[in-house]
Amino acid sequence: MPLEIVLATHNPGKVAEFQKMVAEHLPDVTVLAYHGPEPVEDGTTFDENALLKARAAAAHTGRIALADDSGLCVDIMNGAPGIFSARWSGHRADSDSNIRLLLEQLSDVRRPHRDAHFHCTLALVVPAGEPTVEPREVLAHGEWPGQIAYEPRGSYGHGYDPIFEPDGREITAAELPPAVKNAESHRARAFGELLPNLAELAAQRG
Repeated sequence: MPLEIVLATHNPGKVAEFQKMVAEHLPDVTVLAYHGPEPVEDGTTFDENALLKARAAAAHTGRIALADDSGLCVDIMNGAPGIFSARWSGHRADSDSNIRLLLEQLSDVRRPHRDAHFHCTLALVVPAGEPTVEPREVLAHGEWPGQIAYEPRGSYGHGYDPIFEPDGREITAAELPPAVKNAESHRARAFGELLPNLAELAAQRG
């Protein structure tokens, strides 16, 4: 019997990304889209917000739930935008306005002082009552180091990808083919850390 996990997001692109990652490593695990209410993300860290989302999805569905909280952290800005990455330019923010504001804030900053990294926390919540599996909460982390470009480049990806140049590359994350980005990204690294836990759950279910 396959293990089914609810991904605590209403973003279909993120669901597809996780479905692809899981299918490559754990063909007996199915990632389901979540259609329930989303909690207020009022945590002060990536860990707190990821757990808030995973707990809410697990409570609403009664299923094992997985959630991520991710953001861009700029060294010279003391880690900002960080947990506020998605709404950096205000409550009606979108990717373009967030990028414009961040580039304006860094307009007088030259290399090598434009270091940054993407961070991802994955939270896995196994609720009480899940058959054959002990309840638990697990956190996994991934970071993708790089620098902030001077202007947006590339048409792949989303969010801050057009202005993020991963270490060791002279192109932005938005210029990387999706398969390459998904293998190297902060989410991929966090998923790799979480993988043994998912494999254990799948084995217990089987």
